[in-house]
Amino acid sequence: MGKTRKKKKSTIKIGVVLKKALWMIIPALITVILQLLARKTTWFGTWYTRNIYPIYVNTIGRLMSVVPVSVVEFGLYILILWVLWITLSSVYKTVKKQESGFILFGRWIHKILTTAAVLLMVYTMTCGINYYAISFSAMEGFSVRKSSVEELEQLCRYLVDQVNEAAKELSVEDGCMLLTADMGEETVKAMQAAGEKYPSLAGYYPQPKPVTVSWILSVQQLSGIYSPFTIEANYNREMTDYNIPATACHELSHLKGFAREDEANFIAYLACTASDNPEFNYSGAMLAYIHANNALYGAGEVELYREIRDSLCDTAKRDLIANSAFWDQYEGKVAEVSTQVNNSYLQLNNQSDGVKSYGRVVDLLLAMMRNMKGEK
Repeated sequence: MGKTRKKKKSTIKIGVVLKKALWMIIPALITVILQLLARKTTWFGTWYTRNIYPIYVNTIGRLMSVVPVSVVEFGLYILILWVLWITLSSVYKTVKKQESGFILFGRWIHKILTTAAVLLMVYTMTCGINYYAISFSAMEGFSVRKSSVEELEQLCRYLVDQVNEAAKELSVEDGCMLLTADMGEETVKAMQAAGEKYPSLAGYYPQPKPVTVSWILSVQQLSGIYSPFTIEANYNREMTDYNIPATACHELSHLKGFAREDEANFIAYLACTASDNPEFNYSGAMLAYIHANNALYGAGEVELYREIRDSLCDTAKRDLIANSAFWDQYEGKVAEVSTQVNNSYLQLNNQSDGVKSYGRVVDLLLAMMRNMKGEK
């Protein structure tokens, strides 16, 4: 009889262990299947991003938009506290209750891995697959090709003219642009205005949210972040004002399934320049100008780069100085590690040139210029 009970008890323990393991195995398996479909087929990424992903935006995104603060930011704080709690709880049980440290460590590892498996599955479903979908340029007819220095120069001068024109209508404080727009309302309006011209951008957008403790982003030298766990667009509210409108539009572009950073920058430019708010016009033009003129410098045209830079209005020049001063104060190991992590993340997600992919917006801007001229 005693042996039977022992066997039954042992069977029950095995069943509990297997049941707990499934909470980790099932989401991990779903993640692997979805990643393989996205990476190994030519159709799945686009089909999923165009048909399934919008469901998350229109449900989770709408729900999260009701909360006036960044849900993912405070979710991060809760996650940190939870990890600390299960760690301290495990130590307490080991010391006070004299339970096996090996068993408790195993439980701790199981909880951490299960949480990681679930988060990775959610990330894959609400972001990861989007990297393998059809590009914005392909959907909207922007043909990227190698361009000449002359074309790049024309683009830079065009963008400087946009910057200088928009700057005439700005409110200025200490020589720099003063942001007065209602960021939530105006960003949505800008994205919807772009959607009137580009159908792939049409539809619902939740309002972007500032990160309450923006130092978290600043120390990583991040201007904004898209949260796949809460379908939110977040921006750094501490940075130089001119950056904010373009950053908010950049992050909202991810909610249309466009995960690539170069395309998000390009969409941000299109949205900002489609806006009827001069602060958005200026912000978008500045974003594009910086990338384009840096590309001119990278092409070895140093004198031309300086000449075009000197043709900026005083407000733009002061904004660039203030922007450099802001980010310089956060230079250090944390920023270096953050950049490397971001670089590796992008490379793992089908962007082989990593953080340099942000600068590929210039190719799209040049394609836009050719479209404006009626060229192919």
